[in-house]
Amino acid sequence: MNKLIAEFIGTLTLVLFGCGAAVLGGEHVGQLGIALAFGFAIVAMAYGIGPVSGCHVNPAVSLGAFIAGRMEAKDMVSYWVAQVLGALAGALILMIIAGGTDGGLGQNGWGPGYLGEYGLGQALVFEIVMTALFVIVILGATGEGSSPGFAGLAIGITLAVIHIVGIQVTGVSVNPARSIGPAVFVGGQALAQVWLFIIAPAIGAVIGGLLFRLNVIKP
Repeated sequence: MNKLIAEFIGTLTLVLFGCGAAVLGGEHVGQLGIALAFGFAIVAMAYGIGPVSGCHVNPAVSLGAFIAGRMEAKDMVSYWVAQVLGALAGALILMIIAGGTDGGLGQNGWGPGYLGEYGLGQALVFEIVMTALFVIVILGATGEGSSPGFAGLAIGITLAVIHIVGIQVTGVSVNPARSIGPAVFVGGQALAQVWLFIIAPAIGAVIGGLLFRLNVIKP
């Protein structure tokens, strides 16, 4: 239960800090500031709840850990539930602070009217590739022979860089829970498009996990 509470709090924090930076401060901090907010949120949670749950705060990360043989299926599913509930709670808090969803809640998307207006295929490729790379960094930074004291920094910096590269493409998900939370409250197109931000990160997570499971990348 401690692990699930930690995952709930961690995912809540990621959504509240990251999406909150976009919704409440985006005009002032810009794309770089939003990217750093997501990255710093992960760094903070890595050291805050990492010793408790491993700080997955992302169903794709838990899937990657399962595929790599580092997690049991029942624990993975429990983590998924805690992560999605945490994302919903974070989005709800943000919605209350923002006074509604008129300005959005930092939801992910693609196509006409969304940020850089990139297409479906481009969004799909971006989310698969970036999630795979993110999972590779996480599994490598936390595996045998790593320097665990620096894992949080490596993971947070990677997430920040992914956002710097891709905010204009999809708003950056690489995390189904992070996408589900805002989409549920915003509804409409955000909810209609959320499937991509579940499927693509899952594919990327499987790719990243298999590279470790098959010893293509050896710790």
